[in-house]
Amino acid sequence: MRFHILKQSEKEQIENLLKRQFGITKIPGILLTQTSEKIFLFQGEFNEKQIKKLSETALIEKIGIYFAKIIEDKQKEKHIRLSIEATQVLKNQITKNIFELNKEQAEKWMMGQELYIKTGKKCFLIMKYKDDFLGTGKASEEKIGNYIPKTRRLKSKSLVK
Repeated sequence: MRFHILKQSEKEQIENLLKRQFGITKIPGILLTQTSEKIFLFQGEFNEKQIKKLSETALIEKIGIYFAKIIEDKQKEKHIRLSIEATQVLKNQITKNIFELNKEQAEKWMMGQELYIKTGKKCFLIMKYKDDFLGTGKASEEKIGNYIPKTRRLKSKSLVK
């Protein structure tokens, strides 16, 4: 599958979304897409020319980590939902829309459960437990929706310390 390396102007648009939503100002690395929604982050030693050449000569399923997904709401406004890894890579820059979890909430969250908490917000929130960033949730009036993939969910509460 071919990748599209985002141009500087496209990367700046994503950085603007991140700044508005989470206070993040700089993405450290190269951004790539396979589709118009999913974004990958590459922080390795290859430059853009080397990545392009490699993707033209070899069958590559993925380059980098799954970073984020662009979501368009009913009003055609774009939002960004960060992956668990992206929240960890960017943790030193996140200053807005952080939701601090207690132990019980963190256990439920990591097991893939939605949290029935009224936050007073309708936006994406960065979920945090102690010093750990645990991905992004979608706050509505009644709950925070969980996006942890089934394959990554905890099976036992005892793993959250």
